[in-house]
This record gives sequence, C-alpha cells and structure tokens, in this order.
Amino acid sequence: MDQDLKQIFSGNSTSYYYSSLFFRKNVREDVFKLYAYVRTADDFVDEKPQQPEKLEEFRDKTLENWSSGESGDKIVDYFLEVARENNFEKEWAEAFIDSMKMDTKKDEYETMEETLEYIYGSAEVIGLMMARLLDLESESEEYACMLGRSMQYCNFLRDIEEDYRLGRRYMPMEEMQRFGIETLEPGEVDEEKFRIFMKEQIKQYFEWQEEAEKGLKYIPYRERVPVTLSSRLYKWTAKQIHSNPMVVYDRKVRPSKTRISVELLKAFSGIK
Repeated sequence: MDQDLKQIFSGNSTSYYYSSLFFRKNVREDVFKLYAYVRTADDFVDEKPQQPEKLEEFRDKTLENWSSGESGDKIVDYFLEVARENNFEKEWAEAFIDSMKMDTKKDEYETMEETLEYIYGSAEVIGLMMARLLDLESESEEYACMLGRSMQYCNFLRDIEEDYRLGRRYMPMEEMQRFGIETLEPGEVDEEKFRIFMKEQIKQYFEWQEEAEKGLKYIPYRERVPVTLSSRLYKWTAKQIHSNPMVVYDRKVRPSKTRISVELLKAFSGIK
C-alpha cells in the first residue's frame, strides 16, 4: 500500500483509521484511497489561510477526468480508480466538493435544513460511496446515508470549540435559540443552558444512529466488524459528551487505544 495514503489516514482520524484496519486487504486499500481524497479536499478549507483555488483545481481534476481516470494528481487518480471500479455516481463527487466549497463561503447555519444540506455532501454521500465499495444491496443506501449523517453530527458536537476557532458554527441558530443560546464562544456560554442543549443534540444523534444501525444486516460478516467498531466508537464519544457537555471546550474527545480494543471485542461479540 502507498505509504502516503496510510500517513494521511493515520494522522487525521482515530475512529475511522483503526476501524478500517479490519476490512479485507483489497477493501482496506480502497477505503484508504477514498479517505485520502476526502481528507485532502477538507484540508484545503480547514487550513488557515484557506485555499479555495486549490479546492477548485481539485474539483476540476476530478470531474473533468471522471471517465479517463487520469488527472495527473495521485490522490485524485486513486479516487477516480475506486470510483470507476465501484460505480460511484458522479453526482456524489459533485455534492462532496460543493459542501467543501460551502466552508469557504458560509460560516454559520441558521436552520437544521441548511446544516443537513451540508451534511449530505460532506458525509452522507461518503456513506453511499462506502455502500458501493462494499457491494451492498441498494436497499442499504438510506441507512448508509443515515450513518454518515449521525457521525458527522457527532463530529460537529465534539468540535464546537475547534470550529469556533476556525470561525465556523455548524449548529443551527434556530436550534440554539430553542434553548436560549445566542453564542457558542468559549467562556461566554451559559453553562446550564448549554448542557441542556447538548444533551438534546446527543439525543438527536442517537436517534439517527439507531436508524442507521438497522442497515448493518446488509453488510457481510467480514466487513460488518469494522463498520460496527466505528459506530461503537462514535457512540462512546457521544456518551462522553452527554455525561459532561462542557468537555468539548476542554479537549477533543477521542477514544484511547485501550477503549478501541474494548469496543472491538464488543463488536466481535455482538455479531452472530
């Protein structure tokens, strides 16, 4: 495997990286190529200063070479190879890049509908790509979308402080105002209102996660373990935030290697 792919993956994600190690070798390599593509695009808009020109170039390399698969960019070409071999829809790649472009133009979200629009392109289409990559039945796709949605929403909750530092707020203002919250600025948040708000958002996450897990039955046993492990690690993260919502201002909640091992054993034991 290309060591650059491994470096991109292992250096940026705990839950996804360790979970992906349990895929079969050929699937794991495709997952690494997909993640490297997604991570590279995300870095263009997460870095300071942002690099919208590079993102636009990345988009053009992807869409203009969708059929040929040869852009001259290693990361893009790896993605195009996986897309071609697994019959990805071009619209999915367009939706993904469009969501990344939103990060260069939009800093705050007013409604849940706006947030979900962003989540569709940034996460739900990745779920659709994974479903194709795993060669799942079309009936699985709605659950793949829901898994992407739930995980991304958990990311938003976990990264509230980090996103604030980047000048972003993915939490819908209308949702915040339901709980009397006007700002998520560190040190300015009403702790009591914030705790109630966060617990309600974690509840929403679990509702989406529970719906997503109905689709696990479509995944073959060998590939179900890493997907289940990833789900369990996200649920662990959500539980940590639920028990102490203010922790998102203190540190980034990440599972330790010991916790990953524990959840892996649970993932194995929970699969028949």
